[in-house]
Amino acid sequence: MQADARQFAPATARNRDFILPILQRVLPGTGTVLEIGSGTGEHAVYFAAHLRGLSWQPSDCEPAALTSIAAWVEHSAAQNVRPPLALDVHAPRWPLAEAAAVVAINVIHYSPWEATPALLAGAARLLPAGGVLYCYGPYRRGGAHTAPSNAEFDLWLKSRDPRFGVRDLEAVQAEAEAAGLLLEELIDMPANNFSLVFRRA
Repeated sequence: MQADARQFAPATARNRDFILPILQRVLPGTGTVLEIGSGTGEHAVYFAAHLRGLSWQPSDCEPAALTSIAAWVEHSAAQNVRPPLALDVHAPRWPLAEAAAVVAINVIHYSPWEATPALLAGAARLLPAGGVLYCYGPYRRGGAHTAPSNAEFDLWLKSRDPRFGVRDLEAVQAEAEAAGLLLEELIDMPANNFSLVFRRA
């Protein structure tokens, strides 16, 4: 009997039901959605099951994540989730020519700062005019953490990798605007997180 290669992230169960209504509102009804940094793959199969008009394209740069995503896709038997792509946001060309929307959940703080402008520029290359980039996670505002728990989380992230950390929202927004992505909505989420909805100019 083959071992179950699915990984589980407790945060997924905590945040997916808060994220889903926003995705249902801001994503297009049809087309391909590229998910950057799909991690375990749990989000991909969950959102795809509720957004059946969309073709969900998970991706990650970590081999272990790609294995878990593939296992989740197989386990779910979802018809609208594609096999995961190996995608490095720093690559000058991504393994996808276009996408109707791009989603990045808990990516920006779990990666070096240099990955953020690369992610934003790459998303802008793929998206059509008016296309949406959705980002979720904690952010600093006005140079300060929005809650003591976020300051503690920031220290924990840096203990895992000094290049990780909770980013300044204003810095992310500036990089997005430089790439041609305008911040259309900033939505307060539970546990001191934010949903950022960017739209391609």
